[in-house]
Amino acid sequence: MGHLGGIIVRQRRWTAMLAMTATAACVAPAPPPPPAAAARPPAQASAPSIRQLPPGQVASHAPSSLERRIVELGRSFSGSVGIAVRDVSDGWTVGYNADRPMPQQSVSKLWVAMTALDAVDRGGLSLQEPVTVTRDNLTVFHQPVRAMMGPNGYATSYGELMRIAMTQSDNTCNDMVLRRAGGPTAVRSMIERKGLGRIAFGPGETLLQSGIAGMTWRPEYAHNNGFRTARAAIPYAQRQAAMDRYLADPMDGASAEAIAGALARLQRGELLSPASTSRLLGLMRQSRTGPQRLRGGLAPGWVLAHKTGTGQDFAGLSTGYNDVGVITAPDGRSYAVAVMIASTRQSIPARQQLMNEVVRAVIASHGWNGRTPVMVSSATPPAGGIDQ
Repeated sequence: MGHLGGIIVRQRRWTAMLAMTATAACVAPAPPPPPAAAARPPAQASAPSIRQLPPGQVASHAPSSLERRIVELGRSFSGSVGIAVRDVSDGWTVGYNADRPMPQQSVSKLWVAMTALDAVDRGGLSLQEPVTVTRDNLTVFHQPVRAMMGPNGYATSYGELMRIAMTQSDNTCNDMVLRRAGGPTAVRSMIERKGLGRIAFGPGETLLQSGIAGMTWRPEYAHNNGFRTARAAIPYAQRQAAMDRYLADPMDGASAEAIAGALARLQRGELLSPASTSRLLGLMRQSRTGPQRLRGGLAPGWVLAHKTGTGQDFAGLSTGYNDVGVITAPDGRSYAVAVMIASTRQSIPARQQLMNEVVRAVIASHGWNGRTPVMVSSATPPAGGIDQ
């Protein structure tokens, strides 16, 4: 692995496996709450030139224009960010700070779904298996399934719970699929067995989110806004210390490079059966979350299959603001992209702009769509999307 000021540029054949390292992340603790400051937008730079390759020719190494642009974007962003782009066919990777573990937050729902589908492939789980969601199953934060529940709960299947978890980032649905698939131990085993690299998995939503806030989870926190009320009563110093510990060594940490590598293997059909691969990528294409993140940088004709993640805010610091996925060109060529913002005080539009520009850089470096250079412009996000 070559290093230059924290910038990672990898070139390897697509069959090479990611090496696991033991270096822990380290993020400087946030200072006490400062007066609100104006967000500094990312530095503006001209778009990279379009690389026009002869028909049928593919690059054997990362385009230099893309390497430069990813480095420029990472360096100009005010915050801790990891970026990785992998060509699914050729296997080259470019990145910025790409080997450092970053908080995943709901990006980790991807590994829960993958573990469940792997169990389906091995005959240990049926997605048609019935299940009922009750108030006792509720967790914390984003839970659209709550509105679907009647007096006797919400009767459905594990396949439907997976769909809601992946397309709407529902925490309760995800935790129920997680339990049925064998819990955190099963997810960690799947990650290790399939050699996905530097990807950790936390203890589930309730324990993860309460731990980040310096709290111990109680079932009553799931009702009547209990978690937010209890969190607001935690002393500042206690919350700050807990957040510092989380950012320094996130229990759900993963490197952008490892995520991009896993997504590339998923796209190539190396991790699941053809049917399960198609199901998972289909759910990722249907996702309605984060319509202005990676999706905001797409050009017409390009398709995104993705999973977002959004962590807690504290004292003006936002954490775990992520989007990872596979973008596919009109000519069928695909790229795995991971943008992981561990912590920042930048505004949401500034974070989204960074993600847009990463996608635009990939599209510009693609450079050839049949016989017509690809022009970069934003695609219209799906209606009803939420920034989760």
